[in-house]
Amino acid sequence: MSFFRELAHQYIDGEWLTGSGSWDIIDFNPYNGEKLAAVTVATALEVDRAYRAAERAQQKWAAVNPYERRAVLERALDITLERADAIAEAITDELGGTRSRSRYEIEAAAEFLREAVRQALRPSGRLLPAVGDGRENRLYRLPVGVVGIISAFNFPFLVAMKSVAPALALGNAVVLKPHQNAPVVGGGLIAKIFEDAGLPAGLLNMVITDSAEIGDAFIEHPVPKVISFTGSDRVGRHIAATAAGGFKRTILELSGNSALVVLEDADVEYAVQAAVFSRFLYQGQVSMAANRILLDRSVAAEFTERFTAEVAALKAGDPRDPETRIGPVINAFQADALDALVERAVADGATALVRGRTVGNVVAPTVLTGLAEDSPLLTQEILGPVALLLTFDGEEEAVRIVNEGPYGLSGAVHTRDAERGVKFAQRIVSGMFHVNDSTVQDDPQVAFGGEKTSGVGRLNGEAVVEAFTTQRWMSIQHGRSVFPF
Repeated sequence: MSFFRELAHQYIDGEWLTGSGSWDIIDFNPYNGEKLAAVTVATALEVDRAYRAAERAQQKWAAVNPYERRAVLERALDITLERADAIAEAITDELGGTRSRSRYEIEAAAEFLREAVRQALRPSGRLLPAVGDGRENRLYRLPVGVVGIISAFNFPFLVAMKSVAPALALGNAVVLKPHQNAPVVGGGLIAKIFEDAGLPAGLLNMVITDSAEIGDAFIEHPVPKVISFTGSDRVGRHIAATAAGGFKRTILELSGNSALVVLEDADVEYAVQAAVFSRFLYQGQVSMAANRILLDRSVAAEFTERFTAEVAALKAGDPRDPETRIGPVINAFQADALDALVERAVADGATALVRGRTVGNVVAPTVLTGLAEDSPLLTQEILGPVALLLTFDGEEEAVRIVNEGPYGLSGAVHTRDAERGVKFAQRIVSGMFHVNDSTVQDDPQVAFGGEKTSGVGRLNGEAVVEAFTTQRWMSIQHGRSVFPF
């Protein structure tokens, strides 16, 4: 508890502060309802202070030798690994993450920190040919300046680190706004790690607040040049429109309605394992989760029997129990919404092959089949442990079903012929698609992002360099130009 109280503060210009707003965000344990901390919200004035501190600090940071920046990132990685047990405990307490899910997030975040260490030394310029004699063209890659980061609740430590670490490595300063359901794991923990790693004051600031208090101040502020947001497409649409008014670049990682497709030649047993993981990791509260599981009619019966048996055996309950696979969803509102969603689907004619009970915020898994073709569930994101089984006849129909709807984030196809899987994947409108694996994939070196309303821009690897730097052309005339007048 003291751990949460220590970090549940604003962090501005190297100081841990109490917000000056008139109300508190209460941080609850979603499993047992225990109050972890109360955070007085930051106001628009404190958002301004955070951005101004970042602006001042960034100018010196951009001039720092990249090897010095790398050393800070290396220390942050070491601290993260040293504190892995404490971070895992915090993920379980604040987010209801099971032990295996908590370790999954920490290990992934460590990989992204390792990549940020390398990014600190990425090439900062190029020499390009020139049309005129005696001219030299130099193309410099420079930090954008200040990056505003708005994180999500579902994997907040990882999601925030994916933007914070490379932005700092590339010479920028950051203002981080964690989700109000994850103020410590998605905010305070990260600020403390970098503070202890020796990051100079002002380069990473954190404000815990809500749009009910600050409106659009975080996005509209004149200092940040890039806004990196992870969350719903509804909020992302608003952020994009607001940021465009200030000519800001946006990196938007938004909602998904991913499909896992099982073709007639798939290894069914393996496909079942991939589907269970893809749908039920962190109670299904993952944008890349396999909302829809599409089955070729020839393997549907075998897959369904195996899948429902595996799902029914998933233990739901206390996330501290190492045998638990399904912990609580993030809050009571989400639990109630999931119950209502399933009840409506069954009332509309769907069949519940597995019907999980809800106890508190623990929503046990449900498997639905027989949904009508026009069911709204087939085209919306479901952030919870509800799986939808659909059958198809042939690849053409499978492609059509996968591409229906507004989203295009991730997906997977299972087949014993990998090249057939590649050809199938090439027909899907999606930012990411995987052959013979789960729909939930994230690699530090590979561009991550979605198509359609699943996002704009990319993170990871070279893509993050594009996201958090700008290019400046400088030409040098070593002789004399001839001018037409």
